[in-house]
Amino acid sequence: MNIFVEMKEKPTIFKSKEYLDHRFIPETLPHRDEKITSIAKYWVEALSKITPQDITIYGKTGTGKTAVTLYAKNQLEEVAQQNNLNIRIEYIRCTDYNTEYQILAKLCQLLGKPVPFRGWTKAEVVNTFRNLFKSNSLGDDLILIVILDEIDVILKNDGDNILYTLTRTDNVSITSISNYVDFKRFIKPKVKSSLRDREIVFPPYNAQQLVDILQERSKLSFNEGAISDGVISLCSALAAKEEGDARYALDLLKTSGEIADEKESDVILEEYVKEAKDRIEHNKIIDIVMTLPIQQQKVLEAITILTQKKEEITSGLLYEVYQDLAKNDKVSYRRLFDFINELEMLGLISANTISRGRGRGRTNIITLQCDTDLIDKALMYKN
Repeated sequence: MNIFVEMKEKPTIFKSKEYLDHRFIPETLPHRDEKITSIAKYWVEALSKITPQDITIYGKTGTGKTAVTLYAKNQLEEVAQQNNLNIRIEYIRCTDYNTEYQILAKLCQLLGKPVPFRGWTKAEVVNTFRNLFKSNSLGDDLILIVILDEIDVILKNDGDNILYTLTRTDNVSITSISNYVDFKRFIKPKVKSSLRDREIVFPPYNAQQLVDILQERSKLSFNEGAISDGVISLCSALAAKEEGDARYALDLLKTSGEIADEKESDVILEEYVKEAKDRIEHNKIIDIVMTLPIQQQKVLEAITILTQKKEEITSGLLYEVYQDLAKNDKVSYRRLFDFINELEMLGLISANTISRGRGRGRTNIITLQCDTDLIDKALMYKN
């Protein structure tokens, strides 16, 4: 028998995995009505043919930022279509399109103007985009709302030119989404003054809110009776510890179901959740470490060595060990701090500044936030 046919015919506790994917937008979003309203109160201006205010949305991973924004997008598009209004809302993920050229080329394509992703000058792409509005080819009443998800990626990679271009184009409104509240440090004052955005902050979900989300999704995803008592509460509690990350909660539940299938069990047990947690964290850390630039890997390796020696890791001591590993290919001490910040943002380490007392100044103390054996294994895969 064909292996895929065989796999497809194997018994499973899932009705559909689609509803456990964080990209799925459900008909209701528990505990996010207030945030949907917050976005809607700015976007509603488009229904009166007024370009909406720019919006910036902050929040940790898994707090519903993208889901709520896309939910509001679907709602506004529905009303615009019913009332024959020329409103376009285009979603761009900046991990997929991470330069001004790529984003403007993609927007042109979405608006019906074929622009290649390479080969033109940046000025040609900017002018082509702006001319779409000046020529009235899309209608002189067009209002375009551009959603830039994970905007910090493009700001770090390519600067703030995309914001400048969009804010200086008539009838364009920007909704930016970021996991980091400090991403505006990458924006120059001139561009900030053009942005004039309104900010919406998404708090983490608590354990009970995560229970509500998982219960709703599980009814769509699993056969009746497939989840034993305590499983959803355990997934929610573990995700609540991960800063209220709903994506993590959904991934835990889905992976627990997959483990049940592997064990040919028709019920998910709490022990499968614990196994799923280990599997997810293992895969996540290995994936992150393997994709780090080589110099950041060397810094992480140095932190791992010092952690295994039970040393207090100061930035000075870290740089000494890092230099021995990097040899002639080392970066400056100042650049080391950039790497520390980036590794901290990824959740691999924490860095805290402590006072040594009068006359001794302040010192950075760095702590590894995951198992040293896992880091060693990931670095071994890379090498």
